[in-house]
Amino acid sequence: MLHIFDTTDEVLTALADYFVKAADEAIAANGRFAVALSGGSSPKKLYELLASNAYRQQVDWNKVFFFFGDERNVPDTDKDSNALMAQKALFDPLKIAATQIFKVNTSLPPADAAKAYTNAINQFYNNEQAVFDLVLLGLGDNSHTASLFPHTEILHDTTIGVKAVFLEDQQIYRISFTAPLINQADKIAFLVYGEGKAEAVHHVLEDAENIEEYPAQLIRKDVDWFLDKPAASALTA
Repeated sequence: MLHIFDTTDEVLTALADYFVKAADEAIAANGRFAVALSGGSSPKKLYELLASNAYRQQVDWNKVFFFFGDERNVPDTDKDSNALMAQKALFDPLKIAATQIFKVNTSLPPADAAKAYTNAINQFYNNEQAVFDLVLLGLGDNSHTASLFPHTEILHDTTIGVKAVFLEDQQIYRISFTAPLINQADKIAFLVYGEGKAEAVHHVLEDAENIEEYPAQLIRKDVDWFLDKPAASALTA
């Protein structure tokens, strides 16, 4: 479903409300809320909003467990670390306990880090199907999401887990949920704003399927897209 708003602030508020509702429903049903966070500059504003006075009392944060849909292969003290960004924007302000935060161990070689993270997820779910209550996703201007980048091997990975991804053009590794792991989540929400993302949004939502070029097309169709009007400006429907 598309949720299109005039301004970035309206997009962020709508997604924060969605997050609160998803958390309340999961906690009421299962006693906990397991969410996979996305990295980058766009979700940072969402996390800061959730940690603000307007939202911090709306969620039972002691029952929220945090994972990362992808991570850069850098130390968790590095400025490019998704975990560090979330720590500063969300975890520290809310005083989230370390036992509720599941970070990728980037001190390991990338393939080992991915395997260890898969094991951590499986242990959290007692080796049953790992169904996250919510997976938050962004969209790159090259139509990637998580670390599912164009023309990478992970696009064809049918396993349910976490894999290392080598980006040839950048000569770096990332660690990412596979598309099948993302797709079995209860809820999936994309946060996309800014005119610079308009072409990618159009490719993913309206072009013929071309996974190699537009990897976010791997994500199942019944998801929620939170967009501002500039990001939605190239949509024809």
